[in-house]
Amino acid sequence: MSEYYYELTIKPKSHYEQFLDLLEVLTNNAIEELDGTLIARSEDDLTNVEFGINEFAKRLDTSCETSCVKKENQDWIKNYQQSVKSAEIGKFYIRPSWEEKKDGSIDIIIDPALSFGSGHHETTASCILAIEQFVKEKSTVLDVGCGSGILSIAAAKLGCAVDICDTDDVCIKDTKDNFKLNSVNFNDSWIGSANNAKKKYDVVIANIVADVLVMIHKDLKKCLNDDGILIVSGILDKHLDRVLRKFEDLNKLEVIHKNEWVTIVFSK
Repeated sequence: MSEYYYELTIKPKSHYEQFLDLLEVLTNNAIEELDGTLIARSEDDLTNVEFGINEFAKRLDTSCETSCVKKENQDWIKNYQQSVKSAEIGKFYIRPSWEEKKDGSIDIIIDPALSFGSGHHETTASCILAIEQFVKEKSTVLDVGCGSGILSIAAAKLGCAVDICDTDDVCIKDTKDNFKLNSVNFNDSWIGSANNAKKKYDVVIANIVADVLVMIHKDLKKCLNDDGILIVSGILDKHLDRVLRKFEDLNKLEVIHKNEWVTIVFSK
């Protein structure tokens, strides 16, 4: 262990998801998300990463507070683990592996990693509630942009047959690891998106961002069975109408608001 480490704190005024995506590209270390703030820690100097983040903010024409501090190494990994808490969402209990499971709840273990999805973000929580309400046992499910795999694992825990895909191979790896950690299985996986699906599904889940949902809306509908359920999320409320217009040929079953984030459930 090195004597010192670097802690980079990033607090963007807007475009939070884009800053998160960039930070994941620029550093291979675990990223902490805390009330709109991103925190990266590494034994490597992160000042160049900070420079890249600030240049990115200029390109987006938005403000972003950053600080990069050199600190004495006091086992920050252990401290970070202690800061990661479990989340109870409906009948699911999402926890890191070092915490105990909760009796009477459906147990999901998700350890912090590079991929998105720990149950604490509003979009993840809303999607899990939608899965609990609308997804039936033995349904075929496709998780588009699977991230950490938390949503597909929730579906698998309900007895569904699950396929996963993501454009990021790190997410595919993390999802596979998390499926093993939770002692559940998936059927198929691929690096890519819904346009690479070879069959239709009873349920399609896409917790991404509004711009991508708009871009791939035809692919999402194309791989959905008749009477199938589509769950889309990652939508800031200011983009809601733009997303709804792309799916106006579907039946809108529910719109779930959590703070500024929206999840929509459709049926075909």
